[in-house]
Order: sequence, then C-alpha cells, then structure tokens
Amino acid sequence: MIYVTADTHGERERFEEKSIRRLKKGDTLIVLGDFGFLWDGSKAEKKNLAWLARRRYKILFLDGCHDNYDLLKEYPVEDFCGGRARHIGGNLYHVLRGSVLELEGKKLLCFGGGESFDKEELEEGLNWWRAEMPTSDELDWCDDNLAACGDQVDYILTHDAPARLLEFSQMAEKPQVNWLHAFFDRLTTRVQYKVWYFGRYHRDLHLTQKARAVFCDVIPLE
Repeated sequence: MIYVTADTHGERERFEEKSIRRLKKGDTLIVLGDFGFLWDGSKAEKKNLAWLARRRYKILFLDGCHDNYDLLKEYPVEDFCGGRARHIGGNLYHVLRGSVLELEGKKLLCFGGGESFDKEELEEGLNWWRAEMPTSDELDWCDDNLAACGDQVDYILTHDAPARLLEFSQMAEKPQVNWLHAFFDRLTTRVQYKVWYFGRYHRDLHLTQKARAVFCDVIPLE
C-alpha cells in the first residue's frame, strides 16, 4: 500500500506514531516536502537518517522550502520506479522533481519545491537555498515525462499547490504567485488525474473531490 503524509520537519516522533508504525514490509510512505532530516549534517541527524533507512517500509520524500539542497546534492541520483531519485540509504529516497513514478500499478507525478515566504529574512546557504524553486530544465523534464504517459496519471503529489487552489481555499494569506504556482495551474487543466495531494500549509483538509491538503494525516492511495 502507498501512503502520503507531509512536512515532517526532522521530527522523528512523527514516524513513531501509531499511524506510521503500523506500516508493513512492502508499503511505501511518501512525504510531501519539508522532510527536514537533511538540514545541518549533525551526528544526531545522521543517526536519525540511519534509523529511517532501516524501516521495513520504503520512505520517499519530495523536497520543500525547508530542506538543505547542498546536502541533498551529495547523494547519488539513480533511476527509480520509472523516475529518478537520490538514494539516501537503505529504504530512504529523495524523489526528483518531475518524476512520474510507477508504484503498485499507479502512476504518481511527483514535484517538490516552493518559494519561502520569508526568504528576505534568511541567509543563503545557511537556512535558505535558491534551489528551492525549480529550474526551466526541471519544468521541461516534467512536461516530457507527462507527454510520455499521455498526460494521464493517477495522482499528483507536490509540496506547494496551484495558485487557483490557494485562492479558492484562502489557505495562504495573499499568496505570492510565482512561476511554480503558474506551472501547477497549467497542469490542473492539462493532466488527467484522480486527486492532487500537497503539503506545505500545515493543514489536513479536503478542498475539492480532486484536491487535498496534507499535514499530519497518513493517507492511503486507494
């Protein structure tokens, strides 16, 4: 079974809760950005990464607005389930933006990243990275992967959300619309999909039949 949750922010306690502890061998848990366990490279952090890599289920995560992109780049990229991922160790992987993964007979479009609202107050390379926003190459690669599957997937999994969803839900106060939001807006009309799941906004909320904000819930992709 495939499950999604979001924004674990380096909190090991999230993985010790009953909703995740019940996952079994062969299951996959996908964290929708702000994974947070690659932040400062400390001994404690490395210990937590090793613990996560030993889980009996797979953990896949998207990058978000609060991940250390310099640390992520240190891990090798490999082909993974029809897409590409960085292998952090054991059963732990970081999924690259624009990957269309094929898991348990389902196609999952994965796209991390997002723009920090408070980036003017942050220091580049310390607690903010320019790479949090996608490049044109990443957007093009996503377009190519979608075209290869006929613009049809089962689920879209992202950290941020389309602007139209943010405006509809008023989830973000005066959302700062950027090129990633605009790209996602285009996907809502171009791509056929069942449900779009996204993290970032620390809410567990059904917005429409085809859109759901995720935070602490652990949701099965039926």
